[in-house]
Amino acid sequence: MADKDVLGRAGEERAARYYESLGFAVLARNWRAPGGELDLVVVSARELVVVEVKTRRSEAFGHPFEAVGEVKKARLWRLAMAWIAAHPASAQGRRLRIDAIGLIGPDPATASLEHLAGIV
Repeated sequence: MADKDVLGRAGEERAARYYESLGFAVLARNWRAPGGELDLVVVSARELVVVEVKTRRSEAFGHPFEAVGEVKKARLWRLAMAWIAAHPASAQGRRLRIDAIGLIGPDPATASLEHLAGIV
């Protein structure tokens, strides 16, 4: 696995632990469908949250959230709809939200974590 992929997986693990600390349960990691992949799908009693995780060692190539533009947001929305169609019971009665987590630092376990809720 390439170094960037290892970094990304570690960032996704940190994001999953963050959501668990907020009381969410992780339903899916790296869920793939035609058109892309969802990093995380988490759920609480009232919300189903699709999470895009961006991990960077530094801001040398820009802030992680800069990689979540309008095209990416539209793709996340389409993938969220595909996930709900494939898992209707998990979504029933819950409000959909799409979030972004940005991690900046050499080690994702101790990196700075920023959370943007409801990006779409």
